[in-house]
Amino acid sequence: MIKLIACDLDGTLLNSSMEVSEGNVQAIKRAQQNGIEFMVASGRAPHESQPMMKEYGIDCGFINLNGGLVFDTAGKLIVKNPLDLETAKKICRLLKKEGFYFELVTGSHVYSEDLSQRITNVAHLMVELNPMLTFKEAVLVSASKPAIVSIQQVPSYEDLMDEPGTEVMKILVFDSRGPCAFTEVIKEIQKLGDLSITSSAADNIEINAASAQKGQALMDYAAAKGIKREEVAAIGDNMNDESMIVAAGTGVAMGNAVPQIKKVASFVTKNNNEDGVAWAIDRIISDNQKESDK
Repeated sequence: MIKLIACDLDGTLLNSSMEVSEGNVQAIKRAQQNGIEFMVASGRAPHESQPMMKEYGIDCGFINLNGGLVFDTAGKLIVKNPLDLETAKKICRLLKKEGFYFELVTGSHVYSEDLSQRITNVAHLMVELNPMLTFKEAVLVSASKPAIVSIQQVPSYEDLMDEPGTEVMKILVFDSRGPCAFTEVIKEIQKLGDLSITSSAADNIEINAASAQKGQALMDYAAAKGIKREEVAAIGDNMNDESMIVAAGTGVAMGNAVPQIKKVASFVTKNNNEDGVAWAIDRIISDNQKESDK
């Protein structure tokens, strides 16, 4: 009997238009009406994900920044797992030396030293996904996206980290060349400390504290609520979802998930443009009903 469902956002709950479909919204509400708690588990920061769900009328808990921050349904902060600042500084120096563009993410903001590079990266990706777009058009569109507009440009990451009270929850690294671009630098980053290095898309890696993983955060949250592993389901599509899909009693891979996620999942649902989350939720509700009828 499933009592808790954790669901990724990008590539999972969100469709290609970066929206939550009405079918998914209604399925989440059906789950809640059937006594199943729903929570979002995302690499996104709270200010990017929490207002979004409110817009759709969904009250739920959040695993943010891959487990860096965890909030209950009432919005109370339950867990905080920041990166060690000295380790974060070493990572930044290494990434600069190797010529990577990257951003620092705190609990409330995303910071960049050169926002034009992020806009260029997004534009290249948009042209790849939409060949009809010219690069110039893609730059204009990417520059106006909320995820870009909300980023704060700073002169120096080191100065930012030296400011009292600064806590870096995640370092987000981009490269349009894809996974092969990160192979060697990941090896070097791993030498700098006990870290979690995952990916939410082909063009990035996400660096968190070792304790900041979706799977660990989900299991800790479930335990605090008295919910057993076999009563937890997790839905996702990419490598930063692997830990929770493996940890949960029922792991669900999206139809558009990368092969490794499909390999470790209990079952595969439809893709994110076909209300795959709704399909999975309705299957879980149905399975719960069959179990209760025994």
